[in-house]
Amino acid sequence: MNTGSPARAALIALDWGTSSLRAYRLDATGRTLDTRHLPWGIMRLPQPLQDGAASTTLSGFELAFDQACGDWLRAEPALPVIACGMVGSAQGWKEAAYLDVPVDLERIGTLLTVVERPGGTPVHIVPGLIQRHGLPNVMRGEETQVFGVMADEASANADSVLIGLPGTHSKWVNARRGRVTHFDTFMTGEVYAALRGHTILGRTMADAPNADMAAFERGVKVAGAPAGRAGVMSTIFSTRALGLTGELAPESQADYLSGLLIGHEVAALAEMLRQQGELPHIVLCGEPALCKRYLLAMQHYGLGAPEQAQNATERGLWHLAICAGLVSPSTPIPA
Repeated sequence: MNTGSPARAALIALDWGTSSLRAYRLDATGRTLDTRHLPWGIMRLPQPLQDGAASTTLSGFELAFDQACGDWLRAEPALPVIACGMVGSAQGWKEAAYLDVPVDLERIGTLLTVVERPGGTPVHIVPGLIQRHGLPNVMRGEETQVFGVMADEASANADSVLIGLPGTHSKWVNARRGRVTHFDTFMTGEVYAALRGHTILGRTMADAPNADMAAFERGVKVAGAPAGRAGVMSTIFSTRALGLTGELAPESQADYLSGLLIGHEVAALAEMLRQQGELPHIVLCGEPALCKRYLLAMQHYGLGAPEQAQNATERGLWHLAICAGLVSPSTPIPA
């Protein structure tokens, strides 16, 4: 955490998900002055007794909000607050209705949902996106990262951009000149965690001090090999079988499984792009170690070396706040 900065802030931005809350204090150019990371996701909020405030009537959302940025607001009461993520879901502080895709990114910032806090600063919540054509699909929080990526001039003016957001529910978002046109979701991260923690595949695995990237790459290649044509429901069992035959050490099995799942995801993505007949400008946005894995898989499946975006959430929240009129545009943030 960076504290004690003498610079004046212009905006408080919150990335409030299911399991955690990130708070950013941004200056008049959108640069981050301070950051905080708290464990208060919407499904695990602080309770009055935990905070030694048994008599308070504040909700868990209010308590978490105060821990995240209450002192910032007491020091600078006029600061506007914007928030994205699951805080706007039906289980969140206040539901922010989904906007239909296709949608212009700038329009998202004009349709924020406001949490009125009597005697306190209101919170402006970013809506999620819903795709109704074909199988329905939704995102909440990722739209802000997409805006952060598209705020870069090269991406904003591109005729076709594919933004990859690896994670629990990986998103692949198609954008064209500032407009989200389509997106796909892969539950790769959650399936990996479930298979490792709750199936027989995890029984033969052992923790390793370091990642076995050779095992990971082996899994990536199997996903696209002839054996991989049987599909992910078949190939994942090879994690156990290779261990039983002595071909894969217990410490390597988790990375092999990771490679299989990411390999199947990227192989499916590559096939979809081939069917479209064009290779868009691709940008990855996510945790560096996970992005490294996706980079390896994408290179294997002929998708090249995508650009990697930095600080997309903060950038996205800043530009959405500009669209909402919460802050005034100033000197652009360096890419």
